[in-house]
Amino acid sequence: MAQIKINVPFLDEATVKSLKAGDQILLSGTMYTARDAAHKRMAEQIEIGEELPFELKNQVIYYVGPTPAKPGEVIGSAGPTTSSRMDKFTATLLERGLKGMIGKGYRGQEVIDSIANNNAVYCAAIGGSGALLAKKIKSVESVAYQDLGTEAIRKIQIEDFPCMVINDSKGRDWYKESQEKYKKL
Repeated sequence: MAQIKINVPFLDEATVKSLKAGDQILLSGTMYTARDAAHKRMAEQIEIGEELPFELKNQVIYYVGPTPAKPGEVIGSAGPTTSSRMDKFTATLLERGLKGMIGKGYRGQEVIDSIANNNAVYCAAIGGSGALLAKKIKSVESVAYQDLGTEAIRKIQIEDFPCMVINDSKGRDWYKESQEKYKKL
């Protein structure tokens, strides 16, 4: 299967809508990192009406808490973290314009529905490949919540970052669809 090259952030709705569950994609451009603690803090800021540390519209968040960079490297190991830990915050962020998320593992049905309702996508990166994925990150800039250490929000420049669309804007779920194929064998 061919890999589809896509630039992020998503600048047009058509690109997001064109992606289908099961598509293998290579992302280049800018995205942000955030994990559990950062998501909780963003949700708290939204709840009290404060501005977020970055504009969510059309953005992609990579669920990662990278290790410290070794001398001469941009970032340390940067493998995906389990996405379901962000589920309780996801709908709120999608409603404010977030268009993509990258992590590993399943999402709850409420999140899958919110992805479809907000014309977004959820992608998976391969767990255990943090050292390889780090090579696709070309620069890192600290954005907010530095007190959270590895869970601080970072703006990263990526080039040909590999991932697969798991949940698309039409509500499809690649995990469920691919399992059904094997049940029929």
